[in-house]
This record gives sequence, C-alpha cells and structure tokens, in this order.
Amino acid sequence: MNMFLRTKNRKAISAVLTTLIILVASVVLGTGVVLYGTSLFQTGAQSSGVAVQGVHVWTNATSGMTTTYVWGAAEIRNSGDKILSVDQINVRGNQIPFANWFYDSNSARVTAANFQAQLNYTGTATSAYRTTNSGVLSGMMQAYGAAPTGCAISATQFYVNEFGSGANPTNPSLCLAQASGPISLKPGDKAIVYFQVPTGILSTVDAGSQSSVAIYAGSVGAPQSVTVESKS
Repeated sequence: MNMFLRTKNRKAISAVLTTLIILVASVVLGTGVVLYGTSLFQTGAQSSGVAVQGVHVWTNATSGMTTTYVWGAAEIRNSGDKILSVDQINVRGNQIPFANWFYDSNSARVTAANFQAQLNYTGTATSAYRTTNSGVLSGMMQAYGAAPTGCAISATQFYVNEFGSGANPTNPSLCLAQASGPISLKPGDKAIVYFQVPTGILSTVDAGSQSSVAIYAGSVGAPQSVTVESKS
C-alpha cells in the first residue's frame, strides 16, 4: 500500500511575472503621486497674485520747515483667484507702519480711469491749510479736487482727484482713509494707496536717485526700483 499522498500540480505565478507586476504597479503609483503633487503646486502658484503699478515717491522740504516730508503712492490689484491682504509696504527695506497708509478700495471711486491715472502729488499741509482744516497734522498730504460724499478732511482722511480740481462724475475723487491694518482685496479688486515715509529713510538729497519700493500680500509681491521725485 502506497503510504504517500499524491500531490496535485498547482499553477503558480512565475517569479519573473510577479516582479513585472510589482514594477508596473510601482511606476503607476509613483506617476500618480507626482501628478497629484504637481497639480497641488500649480494650484497654489496660480491662486495668489498682486499686481502693483504707477508707483511714485516724492520728497518735499516744506517751506519754512526743516523736516523733509516724503510720500509715496501706488495702484494695487488682486490678480489672483482668492482673497488676499496687502500687509507690507517697504521703502529701502524699511516697513511703513499702517498708520501711514491712506487708501481707497471703493470700486465706485477706484474706476478704470483712476486706476490707470498718473497719481498726483498734492503737496504737504501748509500752515494756512492746517488752520482751515482743524486737526490736520504737519506733513499730511493736502486734499485736492471736489470732496466725495461723506469724505471730510481730517487727521485721518483726505481726498484727491487725479484729473482736475472740479467735480467729475466720470473720474471721481478718491477718498483716502487711514489704514488700521492690512488692505483686504477680493480677486480682481483694486486699491490706490498713498503712504507717508517715516523721517530719516529718504531726504531731499535723494531726489533723482533710485529707491526700492516693495508691496507684499503675505509671500506674494516683489520690490521695484523707483526714481525719487523732488516736489516743492
């Protein structure tokens, strides 16, 4: 009597075929991870953007005063597809405090024409101007043009018409109010900001020279070189 059980022949996947399947699976999985990572990178890269144009820096030693007042201005647009906050303005590497920012982001006033305008320097507040407009501090930018509704001159607000001194419904005056923090902009929104550069960063001797101005919204933004203009 045969004491050994007869074994059946069983088919098995060959070692070569097993290796090939593992290799193909690894390539497919790796490709998927790469494509997913690339997609995330592209989405992140395309989701934020800030466009800055029309940047000016003006220096002015007001008649009868020893202090040099320096102002700048810029047009800012959210060119990305998510809300961003403009949180830094730097001049020569020095951060401008929010209290020195005066901006308008109202779409009824920041029209296409105003946004493309050559921004005006209206002069720093004279003694007569400060007498007429109680509370206005030395070095404040003077108002110019017709006042928009509800935009009174004060220590924290002034208005500027970029096109003329009269009322102009097509190109309304901007109402530039003091910032208390970052400027929030939805995708496609625009803002025009005037900013006072703290004393000691620039002076009259810098007129005609190049200065760096950088405007950032988080990690988005870049410095640009601007010629310092002398104004009387």
